Formats: sequence, structure tokens, C-alpha cells
Amino acid sequence: MHIQRTPLVTTTLGTTRELVSFHFGTPGAGEKVYVQASLHADETPAMLTAWRLKQRLVEIEASARMRGEVVLVPVANPIGLSQHLLGQFIGRFEANSGQNFNRNFPMPAASALVERIRGQLSNEDAAHNARVLRAAVRDMLAATTPRNEFESLRLALLTQASDADIVLDLHCSLEATMHLYTSPASWPALEPLARYIGANGVLLATDSGGQSFDEIHALLWNEVRALLGERVPLGAPNIAATLEHRGQRDVGYDDASRDAEAIVEFLIVRGVIDGSARELPPLAHAATPLAGSEQLIAPVSGIVVYRASVGAFLKAGDAVFDIVDPLTDAVTTVTTKNDGVFYMRRATRFVYAGAPMGRVTGERAFRKGVLIGA
Repeated sequence: MHIQRTPLVTTTLGTTRELVSFHFGTPGAGEKVYVQASLHADETPAMLTAWRLKQRLVEIEASARMRGEVVLVPVANPIGLSQHLLGQFIGRFEANSGQNFNRNFPMPAASALVERIRGQLSNEDAAHNARVLRAAVRDMLAATTPRNEFESLRLALLTQASDADIVLDLHCSLEATMHLYTSPASWPALEPLARYIGANGVLLATDSGGQSFDEIHALLWNEVRALLGERVPLGAPNIAATLEHRGQRDVGYDDASRDAEAIVEFLIVRGVIDGSARELPPLAHAATPLAGSEQLIAPVSGIVVYRASVGAFLKAGDAVFDIVDPLTDAVTTVTTKNDGVFYMRRATRFVYAGAPMGRVTGERAFRKGVLIGA
């Protein structure tokens, strides 16, 4: 194992932070897998899973079973870890700018990339073209000068992942069942991971509109492919996903160990680790379009009483939660319009009118525009 420490730009006097990454295997020996955890710094279950995964990778490397390369960043957001206000942990948004740590990542423009690499491409060798593209992305990122700590963190994360074949971004939700987000292009390669990790929901979107960390890698590949045309082979797209490790309070050794082992088994299937993975378990539910997930909105203010358990499979018309008005005695029941999994919900139990309260998967796409929240 090699440990790399990347210093971040110092924004204020007397403060310094660094991004720590752990490197396993041999670069260029096989597929490169990049795994990071808790880019939203208050999503602690992801960090615990990454810690357990690091222990397993140390064991695997010591037994000479690494056949590819794994880069692991267990603490992807040292900035957000320091943000606390009146006892509340604020790790989703950068306090100075108000920006979401996992939105609007600035990858190089596809047109500039194509112009840079056009003379280096082969009309026959897709693997060669993929290597050229990834090297160009890394070179263009290296030529970028961050202006502050926030930008330097983003640049460091992008640089580590820019030449990876597989990008896994570990998160969690507020209160949730295990689920993941990925693109239709990545889904066939990632289905074994969804099965091993017990995903209770898989949400698919080519472009959710948020330019989140995992999505920009696949989007860039698609844009470059469109510009190059069919005559220039590019090979398989980048494989990328966001894994949601249940809810913020689901921090326990058992879950973390199971999730880490599921990632190890997926890496065995990919040939990154030598060994025999266990038989694939069944997929809990078929993948559904992110555009088909129903956002449940509170129509009034009041006390929330959930009537459906997170992770439950609901039928259209089932009651999801009540809102109780203690002044008028009114009880407003919110039902779902979809058949699907109630995969995430808010942790608060008092809401204002118009608050987003949770989501239920659905087979029929009906939403357009930006598909993910702030």
C-alpha cells in the first residue's frame, strides 16, 4: 500500500488541510478502480465502509491477489468535516460559497479534449484511444490552477479519478434503504455490485442535471464519443456510480463490513482481485429510471408520522405519511402514485408546506430537467 498526501490550497492564515489517498496494486497492470467516501462530509456510513474496505485491501495485497489498481480515498472532504454550527454538522455545502460539494464538477470540455487528442487516435485500437483520452484529461486537469481550498479539493479528487476505468462514489441519504445511482451505459457492468451489496433500488439516468462526481466521468465519455463519430473506436465507457449506504444514522460495523465485502467481490468479478466470488444473489428489484422516481411533497405544515417503512415496496395509493396539525386536529395523509420502493425519506419530523419528504421508485419516466435535489 502506498499513501499519498495531496495538500490543499490554504484559504486563510494558519490553516492547512490535505487529501489522503491509499493506493493498492500496480498502475497499468489491469483495470484502475477509484473509490471515494463521504464527499458529503456528514454522510458517515460511507466513511466507515471505506475504512473497512481499506483493511480488506491491505489483506488482499499482502496475499498477492491484486491484479489491477485500486485508489481509495476514505475521507473525500476534509473541508466539510470541519464545518459545525451550533452543534449541527454541515457537510453537504461549502460554507464560504454555499456550493454543494457534489454538484457542478468542472471537467475539461469535450471539444477541447477532442482537439487535443485528434492526431493521436487510432482508427482500429479502441483501448489505445481510451488511454490517450484519459491521459489528456489528466494533463488538462494538471494545467488548472485552483484559486481556493474548495477548488483545490475538487481538482485533487478529479485528478485521482480521471484515468480510472471504474469510479465508485460512496454516500448515504437521510433515512434510506441501500440503493445506487448510475447511468444506463454503466448499469450492465455494475449489476453484480448491486446484487452483492443488496441494493433495494437502482436509479438510472444518463444526465441527472447536477453534474455530480460520478456522472461527469460517464458524461464526458459520451460527449467525446459523439464528437469523434463511429469511425474512431473508443471502447467501453467509463463505469461510474453513486452508492447510497442507507441513512446517516446507519453507522455500524456489520453493515460496513458487508458493504466492503460486496465491493471486494465485485472487484473479483472484474478481475481486479484474484479469487472466486460467491454466487451472485438475486437483484432485489429491477432498475428503474431516475426520471420515474416520485418526489413526495408535504402539502401542509405539521408533525410528520411515517406510515411506511423506508425500504418498503408500496402500491399506488398506499399511505406513506401523515401530517398532523396540533392546532386544528387536521390529519393530512400523503399517498404514492407509483408502485415502487420507498427508498429514501427526510429525517425531520416537523415540516413546512412544500418540503420534499421522500421518494418512491417508478417504472415510468415522467420527470424532466434536473432530477436530483440540491
